[in-house]
Amino acid sequence: MGETGLRERKKQRTRQAIFDAALRLFEERGFEAVTVAEIARAADVSEGTVFNYFRTKEDLFYGQMEDFEAELLDEVRDREPGESASAAYARALLTRSSRLDSAERADLIATAARIVGASPSLQAREREIVDRTTQALAALLAEETGARATDVEPLAVAGALVGIQRSLRAYVWTSILAGKHGPRLAADVRAQGRRAFARLDLGLADYAVKQRQAARSRKKSSST
Repeated sequence: MGETGLRERKKQRTRQAIFDAALRLFEERGFEAVTVAEIARAADVSEGTVFNYFRTKEDLFYGQMEDFEAELLDEVRDREPGESASAAYARALLTRSSRLDSAERADLIATAARIVGASPSLQAREREIVDRTTQALAALLAEETGARATDVEPLAVAGALVGIQRSLRAYVWTSILAGKHGPRLAADVRAQGRRAFARLDLGLADYAVKQRQAARSRKKSSST
């Protein structure tokens, strides 16, 4: 048991060393300009070792994100009887926002935001991950509710839940790049998330209903 634990810790350290080395290179030179061979040299491992842990550079960069997405799906799948999928997803996501308290975490997020912002290939890969996560969540919801795999409702609900997550992520990135961090940021993100999930739970029928006065004001402005 002790040897197994030691091997796992060694593997985790190697994985983290590869990730840290890659992130430094990506920030210095941009994602596309860095090769796997260069990452291996910077991490003091062989190129084959890098591929043992990560199939591609994109997997290397987004491995933690994919782990996070899997955790959220597990929380929904394993929720207690009587709890809605939306409540479980919100609880899992907002609980994890406490990680934003760390200054080290904020620095890591700022670095990732700059790297992704400069990399079309990472942006494309992220869209793939989001789509895959949405489809997986939709399949879970369809199975639980007895819907057909092709039904719109579970996919729409999954898209809305994942959409809130992505919107919060964008809010976090923008806030951190603007200099906001620590407990204040974590509390702000939780407040933003609670409002968004509350709106989703209430539904959209009464949201952004065009008001007559507003319409008249715009019409008047356009004619002057």
